[in-house]
Amino acid sequence: LTTYRPTLLGRNVFDDIFNAMDFPTLMNRTTQGYPVADIYKNDNGSTVMEFALAGFQKENLHVEIVPDKGEIHISADSHGDEEQGSFKSRRIARRAFHKTFVNYDSNLDLNKAEASYENGLLRINLPAKPEAKTLDIEIK
Repeated sequence: LTTYRPTLLGRNVFDDIFNAMDFPTLMNRTTQGYPVADIYKNDNGSTVMEFALAGFQKENLHVEIVPDKGEIHISADSHGDEEQGSFKSRRIARRAFHKTFVNYDSNLDLNKAEASYENGLLRINLPAKPEAKTLDIEIK
């Protein structure tokens, strides 16, 4: 009878750690899941977060910004629709999610964040702090 006992510093432990740090694997973990999200920088330096949320009502979406922690919380639930009876006639699954994003670089002015929801697309605009913007300096 052979038993497998992983050692704390065994090769398998190191392999597992380094395989988990593989960039494509990490990229997959951060981009998979619901909702589908796109995060990019705008021409004016602000960061835009877009979430594809077809079927949700604006009233079921929640965006909470915690500037002192640099956190952006986006969540939704569809439970309110059930009470109104609109989901009883539709045979789709109830959907709910909660996502947290952290501005580790502190380069965004979270106090000036704006959100809009139109045609199933939640868009959050996070302007860059003035000191984070690129400056063009004239060479004399």
